Amino acid sequence: MRINKKKIYLISPNKIKKSFYKDLKEILKLKKTSFFQMRLKNVSFKKKLIIGRKIKKICKECNTKFIVNDDVSLAKELDCDGCHLGQRDMNILEARKILKNKIIGITCHNSIKLAKLAIKDKADYLAFGAFNISKTKKTKYKADLSLLKKIKKFTKTPVVVIGGINPENYKKLLLNKANFLAISGYIWNNKKLKPIEAIKEFE
Repeated sequence: MRINKKKIYLISPNKIKKSFYKDLKEILKLKKTSFFQMRLKNVSFKKKLIIGRKIKKICKECNTKFIVNDDVSLAKELDCDGCHLGQRDMNILEARKILKNKIIGITCHNSIKLAKLAIKDKADYLAFGAFNISKTKKTKYKADLSLLKKIKKFTKTPVVVIGGINPENYKKLLLNKANFLAISGYIWNNKKLKPIEAIKEFE
């Protein structure tokens, strides 16, 4: 199974190195990535703005949607394509008042109840996970393939799958109707492969 319809939802590394922007441009030029999410913890708003403006330019050049994690104010200030919200962030209805018709996605962990609430509030996509052990983020919630089957029975809202996704396990997620694969660690923290080589493993 080839990823020829831009199935990747790429998430930034936790720390932005000098080589990051060049690597990002090379990756996005491959046309495998629909979304790029800037997810930076313990970084000031001012610094996120500077980094975000550079990322936005690259995403625009490569026709990739640029999403900001958690921060609705930052998403508005950058005028990016949208914002991803966790369950502890601003609720969708409040975010919608600020971001209008921008993309708003929401983390649903492994919960059908949370998914139904997000659909009711007109989320643009639903994120579930972790489907595998992740080194990028501590995995408090565990999701499995049966969850995908249940979700797909009652909604056409796109589903993003998260958690330790790599070339060995991504195909079964797509076969079970996941729309997008959220990937971070395998690309940015790979000890054997450079980011451009790592992304090419998802064929």
